[in-house]
Amino acid sequence: MSKLGSEKYSVQKPIIDYVQEPSAEYVSQDGLKVFLKLGWQYVAPDDALRMKGGESGMVFREIFIQQLQRLNPDFLDHLMAEELIKKIETLPANIEGNFLAWEYLKGLKTIFVPTEKRERNVTFIDTENIDRNTFQVTDEFVFGNGMKTIRPDIVFLVNGIPVLFVETKAAHKIEGMSEALEQIKRYHREGPELLAVLQVYTITHILKYYYSATWNISEKLLFNWKAESGGDFEQLVKTFFDRQRVVKLLTDFILFTRQDDELRKIVLRPHQMKAIDKITKRAEDPEKQRGLVWHTQGSGKTFTMIIAAQKIIENPLFENPTVIMLVDRNELESQLFGNLTAVGMSNVVAKSKEHLQELLSDDRRGLIVTMIHKFYGMPKNINLRKNIFVLVDEAHRTTGGELGNYLMGAIPNATYIGFTGTPIDKTQYGKGTFITFGKDDSPHGYLDKYSIAESIEDGTTVPLYYTLAPNELLVDKELLEKEFLDLKEAEGMSDVEELNKVLERAVTLKNMLKNKKRVEKVVQYVTNHFLNTVEPMGYKAFLVGVDREACALYKQELDKYLPADYSQVVYSPFYNDPPELAKYHLSDIEEKRIRKSFRKTNELPKILIVTEKLLTGFDAPILYCMYLDKPMRDHVLLQAIARVNRPYEDDEGRKKASGFVLDFVGIFDNLEKALAFDSRDIVGIVKDVEVLKERFKAEMEKAKTDYLPIVGGKKQDKAVEALLNYFLDEEIRNEYYRFFKELSAIYEIISPDAFLRDYLDDYETLSSMFRILRENYDRSVDIDKDFTRKTIELVKKHTKSGDIQPALEVFEIDENTLKKIEQSKASDIEKVFNLIKSLEKTVAQEGETSPYLKSIAEKAEMLVQLFQNRQKSTQETLNELKKIIEEINTAKKEREEKNMTAEIFSIYWILERAGFENATSMANEMEKVFEEYPHWQKSNKHGIKIRQKLYEVMVQSGTTDTKKISETAQQIMKILKVKS
Repeated sequence: MSKLGSEKYSVQKPIIDYVQEPSAEYVSQDGLKVFLKLGWQYVAPDDALRMKGGESGMVFREIFIQQLQRLNPDFLDHLMAEELIKKIETLPANIEGNFLAWEYLKGLKTIFVPTEKRERNVTFIDTENIDRNTFQVTDEFVFGNGMKTIRPDIVFLVNGIPVLFVETKAAHKIEGMSEALEQIKRYHREGPELLAVLQVYTITHILKYYYSATWNISEKLLFNWKAESGGDFEQLVKTFFDRQRVVKLLTDFILFTRQDDELRKIVLRPHQMKAIDKITKRAEDPEKQRGLVWHTQGSGKTFTMIIAAQKIIENPLFENPTVIMLVDRNELESQLFGNLTAVGMSNVVAKSKEHLQELLSDDRRGLIVTMIHKFYGMPKNINLRKNIFVLVDEAHRTTGGELGNYLMGAIPNATYIGFTGTPIDKTQYGKGTFITFGKDDSPHGYLDKYSIAESIEDGTTVPLYYTLAPNELLVDKELLEKEFLDLKEAEGMSDVEELNKVLERAVTLKNMLKNKKRVEKVVQYVTNHFLNTVEPMGYKAFLVGVDREACALYKQELDKYLPADYSQVVYSPFYNDPPELAKYHLSDIEEKRIRKSFRKTNELPKILIVTEKLLTGFDAPILYCMYLDKPMRDHVLLQAIARVNRPYEDDEGRKKASGFVLDFVGIFDNLEKALAFDSRDIVGIVKDVEVLKERFKAEMEKAKTDYLPIVGGKKQDKAVEALLNYFLDEEIRNEYYRFFKELSAIYEIISPDAFLRDYLDDYETLSSMFRILRENYDRSVDIDKDFTRKTIELVKKHTKSGDIQPALEVFEIDENTLKKIEQSKASDIEKVFNLIKSLEKTVAQEGETSPYLKSIAEKAEMLVQLFQNRQKSTQETLNELKKIIEEINTAKKEREEKNMTAEIFSIYWILERAGFENATSMANEMEKVFEEYPHWQKSNKHGIKIRQKLYEVMVQSGTTDTKKISETAQQIMKILKVKS
């Protein structure tokens, strides 16, 4: 097979070559020269095995001992270093153990020093002088735990500790990245001891380069690595493995946090790392004291703020500074403090205005967390230090008006960094947020920007689509404009409370929205849409009412059509609420339980009815659809619809392709008025679902010319034969897979819809074609997981009645198999695939108890490869498969006659096929050895004894061909899974 595009030569080897180069340079998008230091020392696999003390070892022992004594010269001796190796290699084999390993790398763990009779923190990595560390790379890193053996493609070690690994796949494989991720999952299952030490992994097949934290094995947690200069594969590799970047990634950009008592691991995305670097540089700049960071909703803004605060506090240049983190109530009630604790940041919360004033006047250092309103009435010039840094969340609405004046008057020499999830609106250019935070970064006002379009491209968020409800359910257009969209005070709307005040005056509009008959019709429409569109996808929904009364009305009506526990009202309780509102009040504990249950796939409720609460700061990736019946605009609208833009992956690996908004107001009918932002900033924020219908139509036209004629007008058996023959070439197959997956993703969003009626028959045919191709050419793939939910329902309905059906069922392999094949009227290519599937099924079911079948299966696998690469014809392949079936039947019969155990017969079978004349007696001689060393599959010691005896028996047989002896022994060891 050609080396071009292969895994080892086009992906694995170049990575190792690139990182060994001493250095590299490139120009960033800002036009600045960036210098990279590489120089990773390559260690050959055999040397790596020796340096870590065999398969069960993880750490390069001598390197580790030398480096730790070098980095801790005043107290750490050889014995202590040995003790640390033991601790690292015996960590709990789970995420908790991984957390401990990370604490060691960070220098947070201690060791007892006998001479000093106290614990001392141990430095594992020098983060100040990077060159004092050793950086090594090796490939085919073998690790075994006595039960299973794994072999990551490339492993990177710092100071002898494996910290990062790469899984590579050939560039031509369409499922390459998915296959690589499956390997990562297998490593976590089969080698968790090693994974407890490794911190980061990357997967690549040249065309894409992703990274993630170990113990995060969901596809939605794979992050797209992007170099600042764009760049090709070489540049992506070199920028990622820059020594400084790797150390910062390990020590600065990984967090462990607990959510609902479950430990989670987070690694920052490229845009977060970039923003943190820019913020710390701005903090160091004596000429500039302002900065605005716009990172679109759902892109991890809170973690960016936390790590930026940590870097400023830890920076000796700032001489023990004060960082004030200004957050809103939602943040205070969220996981913020757990996240701060996770990065080791002690903090104080200003509980009142008086407490905040006391902290500032007493010159408190470190981190202070508070809310903007606590600055109200604060005396001016209360603290004139320059090393005060204020990080302001939701800057577009937090520091406007007099509150901002009190803040800046109290600490006038501070540096202010604003964070926002929405861009600067047109009403703010030249004033407000722009002047407060963006004046040092003209003309656009951003210190750093991560736009909506970028986040969708990276998969940080998913695209959004909308559709308008039927005209009879929409509010009057003129009334909407008069009482809402045309109001001057509604422009630049940045806060839900501000929105509610405007809507309080829109009396006629609110009454129209809550009209009894309209509420009934809206709820009927919502019920039908949810049951037929959203629920079949496995997702959940928000129903957004204009106020709390509207929420109560919806709930009463919804309960007529859906079980009462399907939906739940969540709003703030008021002490004087009338009974019809008070009955939906929730205690804090109840609300917490509902939030938690809503995030889970198989728990109720499925619909949350809200008006203000949960429209900001609530993340539920399973949330797909928002039924919008509340007029909104600008920042509030962007923040609200961002609730449905979070990526989500279900337990079977199906990913949420988009979020969806069903507009009952008519806001999206006039997006220019509703979103008063620079069009460049909101490009692609939300698209009409009609765009998808047009795309679906265009793709179906393509199918009529390119794919449907392959099976069109043919009988079932001829259709399958034509299909399998047409798609023998892998590239042509991959092209169809790409086409169908895009088509089915669109179908998932727009179905059910009358628009689809004219396309259903053809779509069913295309689905059947995809299923048959996957079942035959990609037999290891779980077909059900490959389909979107609505398509799989369609396929199930038409599996038995469709136009294209296989003519053969998968056979059990026995003495009647060949007879059945001969009698069948199926085409030769169908018989080939049927026999392949029959062989695979037999080996899967019987391989563990009859290991000799695996050696036969390997022969079949090679034959399949030749056939699919068109190096063997269909007829040749069929004839050879028949011989393999005969061989299996012969083997089964012979084993019965010889009355041998499975292991001994497998040895006999391989020896006999290798041409050893006394195969029977040689195999029988091995039986005693297996009885003497029964733990040969788990124990290295027993496995080595089995191998030694095997070589001895073959040498004593009179054979002098050492190559034949070695190859036969290796084959037997592999088939029997002998540990050695």
